[in-house]
Amino acid sequence: MTQADARTGPGAASHAGPPGARLALRGVRLGHRGNTVLDGVDLTVEPGEVLAVVGPSGCGKSTLLRTLAGLLAPLDGVVEQDGVPVRGPDADRALVFQDDALLPWRTVRANVELPLAIRGNARAERRRTAGQWLERVGLAGHARKLPHQLSGGQRQRVQLARALAARPRAVLMDEPFGALDAQTRAEMQDLLVDVLAGTGATVVFVTHDVDEALFLGDRVALLGTGAVVPVPAPRDRGATHAVLRRQIINSL
Repeated sequence: MTQADARTGPGAASHAGPPGARLALRGVRLGHRGNTVLDGVDLTVEPGEVLAVVGPSGCGKSTLLRTLAGLLAPLDGVVEQDGVPVRGPDADRALVFQDDALLPWRTVRANVELPLAIRGNARAERRRTAGQWLERVGLAGHARKLPHQLSGGQRQRVQLARALAARPRAVLMDEPFGALDAQTRAEMQDLLVDVLAGTGATVVFVTHDVDEALFLGDRVALLGTGAVVPVPAPRDRGATHAVLRRQIINSL
């Protein structure tokens, strides 16, 4: 079984979550008042899809993600989840940042429990779920540590566990592996594929790394050109995308 099969392969049902959200931007203009970053954006992310978003620095990738999250209202147009306008943040949409954004005074387990506590889950359920996710990301033995006692890669594992613990229907990731060394970055990419298996979550993954986009994405959206291209054999380390890679780089 390739990593592409892992999204729906054997064993996925044990981690099944709610169906992924359908996200859409309709004629959207993004930015802040007096400063338009992106204009005329029309984009749909299908339920359960991994959409990688690439583009040069300053092109609006993070702005796009924050708008999908409901943290930033569009200047014009409509942002929708399952056909309903997005009016603000929602527990259905989890955010993962390059800066791990962990609360430094909370233990690893307490950080993972946080979205469950916000949802009002009972303490025993929070602990059980957090423990399961820490085991999935390979940090079961680090539950009592504080974030500063972990490496950068380990902190990103905690952030990933925290994002998925509450079973969101969409996960919005803003260059989460951008600050990691090449080996750790590849390990985190593989881990992401593994932990998403069977969740059904829709993923929007912002990156400046074309190779990362081609490995993770079912499709790649090129900001600045408006093009969205499908990726043959996504999440397969054995696949070669030399021609597509060159086309994307030349268009950026």
